[in-house]
Amino acid sequence: AALEAVMKMTLGHEFGAGAACLKCKDKCEGFELHFWRKICRNCKCGLAEHDVAMNSEENKKVGKLFEDTKYTGLIAKLKTDGLPSYRGNMITISLPVTYEWAPPVANKYLAVRYIELLPPEKRPVAGTEGAAYRRQQMARQLPEHDQDPSKCHELSPAEVKQMEQFVRKYKDEALGVGDVLLPEEMALVQAGGSGGYARVAVRDHSASTSSCHHCQQPMRLGEPAVYAERAGYDKLWHPACFVCCTCNELLVDMIYFWKKGKLYCGRHYGDSEKPRCGGCDELIFSNEYTQAEGQNWHLKHFCCFDCDCILAGETYVMENEKPVCKPCYMKNYAVKCSACQNAVEPEAQRVSYGEHHWHAEPECFKCSGCSKCLMGQRFMAVQGFLFCSVECKKKTMA
Repeated sequence: AALEAVMKMTLGHEFGAGAACLKCKDKCEGFELHFWRKICRNCKCGLAEHDVAMNSEENKKVGKLFEDTKYTGLIAKLKTDGLPSYRGNMITISLPVTYEWAPPVANKYLAVRYIELLPPEKRPVAGTEGAAYRRQQMARQLPEHDQDPSKCHELSPAEVKQMEQFVRKYKDEALGVGDVLLPEEMALVQAGGSGGYARVAVRDHSASTSSCHHCQQPMRLGEPAVYAERAGYDKLWHPACFVCCTCNELLVDMIYFWKKGKLYCGRHYGDSEKPRCGGCDELIFSNEYTQAEGQNWHLKHFCCFDCDCILAGETYVMENEKPVCKPCYMKNYAVKCSACQNAVEPEAQRVSYGEHHWHAEPECFKCSGCSKCLMGQRFMAVQGFLFCSVECKKKTMA
């Protein structure tokens, strides 16, 4: 069983392995997952910043999200391992355009019109930045560690139970997938028939007065709108307006979470319910956690971003919004004093001018000519040298 557990663990860590980093380019040797942080050990960027293809792993993740919900039509059971997989509804249009995803509607024209109404850089056309954007949003908006306890790091049995209840609750109360329909069609459905009178009324009235729930602008006749069942079919959105209320990003594959009259993506719905750890990015289900630097942390995850040593009670420095222990700060981030050539301690006062830095002390911050202390005095800085006057500069630089 122990061997099986190890096998399982390494397999989990192989997902995306070796993928090139889109941000760091050649500086990163390829994606290698950190043991518990959801980032690359080589370059510290996330999986979404790496060139990982949308593949069966992602589809299993979304499949699992819709498992045991009324949206089972979106998933195709895999015979091999019994894990539900998401049918990403990929379509190819006669002009050879392949969309990596399109809304699951019977009318292909409507699906294409929906995509055309999205911002160009967000259209999921295979091989474009829109497809990469969708991939990144899939990883960001629907973290698998928000829905599957087995993807979390060392949960206690009580935490597993709490998380399962949390997931069950949001599947029952919040999770949904948008429907794409023409508003005039929806009005007919609502009217409960397709009599001539209803059709005329729709053309003249409903479609022209229905406005987008997000931007309040009217819908255009003949243009598809997005509906969210949990919001009620009296509300509708422009395709480009179906966004998360927190990050304002397009809801990936129209997967939404509805709460108190607002649309959320999976990540920000989770954040609205539970604290999220700044270290491992997981929602916190334990009663004890710590708050530091405006973020929440599992007790054991408030540690140095570089060497992972625990920082409770230790001196640390925030570097790029990440806590770093003092030794790592001195080694990797501290600036060097142009006078004594030693690293400047984080708590030491310093003077900076352009790219040069000095200890704010008489023995370092002094004239390179006459050694006069320049603290609080006017000075000239030339290539890392300090001068109190033009005369001293001429004498020294001659």
